[in-house]
Amino acid sequence: MTIVRLGYVAMSMELKNASPSQTMTFTQFTKIDDREAAIRKLERIAISNINNTLRLLKHNAASDIHFYRLTSRLIPLANHEELLDWNYIKPLKEPLREIGNFAKKHNIRIDFHPDHFVLINSQEKHILKNSINTLKLHYLLLKAMGIDPTHRCVMHVGGNYKDTEMSLERFVDNWMDIPKVIQNMIMLENDDTSFTLEDTLYLCEKLDIPLVFDYHHHLAYHQNANWEINWDRVVQTWRHSPHSIKMHISSPKSDKAFRHHSDYVDIDMFFRFLNVIKGSIPQIDCMIEAKRKDDALFKLMEEVKTRKDIEIIDGSSFYLK
Repeated sequence: MTIVRLGYVAMSMELKNASPSQTMTFTQFTKIDDREAAIRKLERIAISNINNTLRLLKHNAASDIHFYRLTSRLIPLANHEELLDWNYIKPLKEPLREIGNFAKKHNIRIDFHPDHFVLINSQEKHILKNSINTLKLHYLLLKAMGIDPTHRCVMHVGGNYKDTEMSLERFVDNWMDIPKVIQNMIMLENDDTSFTLEDTLYLCEKLDIPLVFDYHHHLAYHQNANWEINWDRVVQTWRHSPHSIKMHISSPKSDKAFRHHSDYVDIDMFFRFLNVIKGSIPQIDCMIEAKRKDDALFKLMEEVKTRKDIEIIDGSSFYLK
C-alpha cells in the first residue's frame, strides 16, 4: 500500500489575522527618516510573520497536517540592494529556531517555493546573481530553524526564451555557478507553459535533482500525454533524497481557464493520478495548490473518507489499498 499525505501552501482560511507574509515596500522604508528605526520596524514585521507561521504550524499539528509550504516572504526587503548591510537573521534566531523545533517535534515536513523571478537559467548575469542571493536567503532561514536544507526549495526551470534546448543547456551551465550547499536544496517541477515533464526530467537526471511532478501543469502543457511511461524516471530522481517523493496537485478553474487553479481539488482528477502510482512507492507527499488553502485540504479529506479504496490514517493522510 502507498501512504498519501496532503499539505497546503502558506495561508490558512481558518486562522484569522495570521498572515505570515506581512510586508513593507522600500518606498515606505525610505519615508522613515531614522534608518535604524526603519530597520527595527522591518524586524518587527518579520517577527510577526514568524510568530504567525508558528501559529499556522500549531494549527497544522492540531489538524494532523504533516506537510506545509512556508512563505518566501517572511522577511520583507531582506535582499534589497540598499539593505545589504542588514544582518536580518541575527534578531530572528530564537523565533526561527522555535519554528524548526516545533516542525521536528510534530513531524511536519516544511519547504519553500521561491518566487518566479528566481531564474537559474537567466541570460542576464545580474538576474542570476540576484537569484542566488534569494536562494541563499532560503538556505539561511532553514539553517537558522535548525532544519536540514536538503531538498527544501522547489523551483521552475526558468525562462524559455523561445529556445527550449538552449534554455535547458544554459541552466546546466549556470548550475555550475551555484554553491553546492544551495544546489543540494533544490527540487525542480515541470511547468504549464515552458518546460514539459520530459524537459525537466532531462535536467533532473543530468544534475541529480529531485523532480516534483505537477499533474495539473502536465495536463495543461505536454508533448507526451502519457506521463505514466515516465513515472519510474520521476521516482528515480528521488533515490538520493532523505524525503518521500513530492508532487503538486491542483485542478483547473474551468475548461476556458484551464491553467488557473481552482478553489478546491477535483477528487476524481486526483485519484486518476493516484490509481496509476499506487504500490509503486511507499509514500507520496502531495502539496495542494488550491485557492482555498487548508480549507481545500479539509474538503478533499471529507470526500476521500467516502471512498472504499482507501484507509484513513489521520486528518490529512490515508493508505491507497
